[in-house]
Amino acid sequence: MGRRHGPAVRPRAGGVDHPHRYAAVVALTLSPDEYVDGVRAGDRTVLARTITLLESSNPEHREVAGEVLRALLPDAGGSHRVGITGVPGVGKSTFIDQLGVNLTADGLRVAVLAVDPTSSRTGGSILGDKTRMERLAVDPAAFIRPSPAGETLGGVTRATRETILVCEAAGFDVVLVETVGVGQSETVVAGMVDCFVVLMLSGAGDDLQGIKKGVLELADLVAINKADGDNVARAELAAAEYRTALHLVGSASPTWTTPVLTCSATTNTGLEELWTQVRIHRERTTATGEFAARRSTQQVAWMWSMLDDRLRSSLRADPAVRGLLDEVERDVAAGVVPATVAVDELWRRYRDGS
Repeated sequence: MGRRHGPAVRPRAGGVDHPHRYAAVVALTLSPDEYVDGVRAGDRTVLARTITLLESSNPEHREVAGEVLRALLPDAGGSHRVGITGVPGVGKSTFIDQLGVNLTADGLRVAVLAVDPTSSRTGGSILGDKTRMERLAVDPAAFIRPSPAGETLGGVTRATRETILVCEAAGFDVVLVETVGVGQSETVVAGMVDCFVVLMLSGAGDDLQGIKKGVLELADLVAINKADGDNVARAELAAAEYRTALHLVGSASPTWTTPVLTCSATTNTGLEELWTQVRIHRERTTATGEFAARRSTQQVAWMWSMLDDRLRSSLRADPAVRGLLDEVERDVAAGVVPATVAVDELWRRYRDGS
């Protein structure tokens, strides 16, 4: 493992690591052993370099990244992985900032990651984390990492999943995974965490119409945020309505009924109870074997997801297919060729190379 590889990352102060600010830096290289030893030592600069290596699509970097991940895998898996999603305006950033500060005050090390399928177009709102999570951003026991820009959600989640493992190997006790985008990102985040928290607002009638049933089915815990001041009574009413809705939806676990709590990140009320429920969820699912089964299932699903992504990339890059793609897409869009016929033709070209 003596070769030197990898994109450069300049060391920086504070808790936020920005994956795009290093693009113009002259390459500073590390050997695979140096990546591994630096991560194990909790070196922030090496941690950032390692994550940037994982995000690279360069085949040589991917080979080295695999070597580093294999070496770090025995050190990973020890964190509590918690996913956090919520409707627009629910206050996710303030919630994560306050929760993270609470956890670091209790002596835990916290990493905050994000899944943002829109980042390839806009950079994603997570890029404002230095201002959105002011206290956590400068907390020496915290590390905030935006998701990389990518053309596919699969590419984003690959890097996020690998980043979870690296953060665990670096000694972080809690990994909070935030969904910045909407829609499919909730499903993929739920598929990479131990506990999935859905934040909601009061005014449950409107919210229940606006949130998909599928998101409630994914929730391990629901919290009505901004339950402060004049909004406390409305938040309690919303919580009661969500408990009814969840009762109708049912629970995926035979041993866990999704609790609905109220909290206020602004006043730091209810967050201690919320984290207690997160811990109880882990204890209970661990005792029943569900925790280990969930992680095992996620690992296999991750493998197939990455294989699908690799096949898609390989197919699009194939010379025989690439020359036909535009024509086939136009024909399918115009209704001239059925999608199934188009797929058969593209696959034949890919398989036969002609």
